[in-house]
Order: sequence, then structure tokens, then C-alpha cells
Amino acid sequence: MAGKNVVRRRVGLYALVIVLITACSTAGESTQASDAPDLTQEEAEAPGGKWCGDGTCDGPENPANCVEDCGKEDAVENEQPKISAEIPGVYWVKNPTSGVDLYVEILTPDNWNGDPLPTLVLIPGGSGDSSHFTEKPQNTARLLDAGYALIVFDPDGRGNSSGVEDNNGFIHQDGLAEIVAYAADLPQVDAARIGLVSYSYGITMASGALARHPEMPIRFLIDWEGPATRDDTGGCDADKLGHLIGYACDDEDFWREREAAGFALKIEVPYLRLQTEVDHVQPDNNHALLMMNNATSEAYGGHGRAPWTRLNDLLINQVYDLNDPPPFISEDRSMNTDAMIIRGAEELFGM
Repeated sequence: MAGKNVVRRRVGLYALVIVLITACSTAGESTQASDAPDLTQEEAEAPGGKWCGDGTCDGPENPANCVEDCGKEDAVENEQPKISAEIPGVYWVKNPTSGVDLYVEILTPDNWNGDPLPTLVLIPGGSGDSSHFTEKPQNTARLLDAGYALIVFDPDGRGNSSGVEDNNGFIHQDGLAEIVAYAADLPQVDAARIGLVSYSYGITMASGALARHPEMPIRFLIDWEGPATRDDTGGCDADKLGHLIGYACDDEDFWREREAAGFALKIEVPYLRLQTEVDHVQPDNNHALLMMNNATSEAYGGHGRAPWTRLNDLLINQVYDLNDPPPFISEDRSMNTDAMIIRGAEELFGM
């Protein structure tokens, strides 16, 4: 298996993480809000899964329902100490917009022979960072075993990167674009075969970077259950659900940077959407169909520019009626997200 490359960190950081997790678990019962999501162990362990108290602020977790992981609502500057760049596979890439040095780590299979590999850039959900992948081997082992190099990173204000949290806005998008450009020149990476894989709210950073930086050397985008608009992420509809509840729904400047459905209109690479019958946050799957319709080329009845789109394993280049939705991935298959990503990446790299 490929676990050895996944967990390599400095002892100092590891000890800090242990202390934080221990403190969170001790305080959990007294600080967790009554409306925090009640999740099963299977949901917690699934890629993009959510669990209040795991040290990562993602998905339905927010400062209101999981203060242990999300902290205060107001963004504060992250002053985490840097990890040495001498660790194999660890790099620092300067975000040209914020000026912050971003922590980047490239994971390779145990049997890597030194040749450039097809590479997947993994973008975590919610306010997640690289630890979602490096400290949870089950989230990367299958992808590594399939022969991919994996790029994981800490956006501004998260993990080992200093700076201020940007909630996947333009600053985070610009940082992602710079990381891809930098990584394309590294020996682990086949610059002609780089794909983006986003989990949940990570779609906002991924789609925004692709729309605003079409020069990125990216072959495709695989999107796992990403929210489409402020209704999904800001609780701006009747369901009142989402990661960014508390931000004003009429703040057009804020949401202009953070609505994936708008960015989908400008995606110019193949787009694969993975969506189960029961979304991990939202009560329906309309956001998936909106993303499909906006990304699909006008030549096929959509509103976008993508040369190829597909929802799960359905027909390519299809648009959908929200009142007559197609079948989605059954819940008994939903735990095989990695297998679906691998199958999709193999097909898309082969185009």
C-alpha cells in the first residue's frame, strides 16, 4: 500500500496536531451546538466526509454548529510555523495575489521509479487543507496505488500556510493556479497529464481558478458533490444549509467570487460530476444539474464551453430538467468514490 508517503510530517507538527485534536475531543460535548449534523461513521470516513471534532472545518460544519473545528466566524491571520522545505516532496509556492507562501506537498506511489506521473490536484471541501489527505491515508491510498502523483496544499490562512482565510475566493483561486504552474515543472509531475479533483465546496476554488486562469495546464475537472450557488453554501434559500451561513446573501461583491455555477459557464476543459442520490449536505440534487447545464457546451444545449461533460456514468454532453432528474449514484455505491475518480481520470487522461 502507499501509506508511507502519506503520513510523513515533522514530529513537531504531528505533536501539535495531537494536542489540538485531544483538546477538541475533550471539549466536544460542552461546545458542540445542538444543531450540528448527526453523521454516521461511514459518512465521516468517506472522501469529503464530515465529522465535528476531527480538526477540519468542512462541509456542513461552520462556526455556528462546530466551534471546535471552525473557531470564530471572523477570519483571522494564520501564524502557523512553516515546515522545512528540506522534507522530500514539500514545497513552498508564493501566491502572487496575497504574497503568502503556500505549503504544497506532492505524494507519490511507494513504487515510483522517478519518471513523471499523471497527477491529480486534490482540493478539499469546506475550509479543509492538506491534512485531510496526508493524515487520513484512506483518502489517498487508492489513488496512489492506481499510479497517480497527488498534489495537496494549504490555501491562504489554513494549515501550514500563513495569511488570511479567503473562503475559496479570488485569492485562493490565484494561489491554486500558481501551484499548478509551479508543479508542472517538478520531476514527479507529467505536465501534459494534470487533472483537478474537487471535493464538496472545493469546486468553488477549482472552477474559479479554471474560469479565471484558462492558461492552466489542466486536462479535466472531476467534481464530487460541489455546491453551485449561495443558496447551497450561504443558506440563502428556504433550506438554510451551507458552509458559509452568516455571510450576507445580498453581498454581490462577496458572492461574485464564490459561486461555482457562474464559473462553470467558462470552464473550457472536460467536466465530470459525481453525485449520489442523497447529497452530503443539500436536501436535493438540483445544484448538480445546474452545474451540468452551465458547464455543458451550447452546441449540446447547455450554457457553457466545456468540450465534454458527464454526470456520473450517464451519457456525455447532456443537459437536464430540474423537474425530471436522472438517476443518481445509489447510496450502496457511494462509498466507492475513489474508484469512480480513478475510472474517470483514466478515461479523461486517455482522451
